[in-house]
Amino acid sequence: MLHEPALLLLADGTLFQGRAFGKKGTTAGEICFNTGMTGYQEVFTDPSYAGQVLIMNNVHVGNYGVKDSDIESDSVKIKGLIGRNLEDQFSRLQANGSLQQYLVSNGIVGIDDIDTRALVAHIRSKGAMNCIISSEITDISQLEKMLAKCPDMNGLELASTVSTEKEYELGDAASPLKVAVLDFGVKKNILNCLVERGAHVRVHPAKTPLKRLNEFKPSGFFISNGPGDPAAMPYAVETIRGILAENKPFFGICLGHQLLALANDIPTYKMHHGHRGLNHPVKNIITGQCEITTQNHGFGVDPEAVRKHPGMEITHVNLNDDSIEGIRVKNKSAFSVQYHPEATPGPHDSRYLFDQFVDMMKK
Repeated sequence: MLHEPALLLLADGTLFQGRAFGKKGTTAGEICFNTGMTGYQEVFTDPSYAGQVLIMNNVHVGNYGVKDSDIESDSVKIKGLIGRNLEDQFSRLQANGSLQQYLVSNGIVGIDDIDTRALVAHIRSKGAMNCIISSEITDISQLEKMLAKCPDMNGLELASTVSTEKEYELGDAASPLKVAVLDFGVKKNILNCLVERGAHVRVHPAKTPLKRLNEFKPSGFFISNGPGDPAAMPYAVETIRGILAENKPFFGICLGHQLLALANDIPTYKMHHGHRGLNHPVKNIITGQCEITTQNHGFGVDPEAVRKHPGMEITHVNLNDDSIEGIRVKNKSAFSVQYHPEATPGPHDSRYLFDQFVDMMKK
């Protein structure tokens, strides 16, 4: 199985030949790349990757196997996987199994033996686009027809498809710190970071109305990360405007950051190829310090619109491309960042943001 041929076809007609890995089959989605050298299982289970076919830049992926606890959600969320060397063999005593077994059990189609350096260079030049992987179809014209039916990420609402279907609670129910979480694809370690700081957390489905959120009597509101186009989520923007009117502490991450901007009439945009990895440098404008951050997003906040907005302040900027990485609402305890401060497996430079949010609630 691991040496059977497979094809990768990009929307611009670029074709790569490789070897089958994971489940035998065909899958399509938006192609993107992650620069992280470790943490592949956390990446694969991040709900923000829904609808995407992922290139792992690291030369060897799967070499330490998979472990039941190394997850961010209850299943693999990527649509497909592309690698240079996807490893079936692993060398970690704590591992529960191989990457090959893991992908098969989660129904994920992959392709191995791809020149990922050339592929990533192509994406960096041409931009994100849809692609299709197949280890069962060799007819290029048939793959082209299937790829043409794949929806564009621009305008695609995916958050409600990965959100929890039922409310659930975590942490000490007796805690005076109560956080109402709007789940658009929240990662487990984000919730862990709140619970570890003494919060009682209730996680709500994406389309939960503000009235229901307030029944929890929250000390603050947390708006999660998630997949898809934030501009396709007017229901969320309306809810966040209502939350801001409550004048309670507000913390948004990634998609939550973009939605906070939209709720203040700041537009978002589709990035050329996005930011994904564990090594993105961000400057904290308030302290002057640089943080190495974990990121996963294909949309951003309009920089000029933020700078011109009288009610908003920029708190963080990306040192690679000067994109907006953090904002806060003036005269309110409401802030957000574009990156992931929970950062599993690391680095943990930005976990202080959870402390700031907790301090706001205590005050």
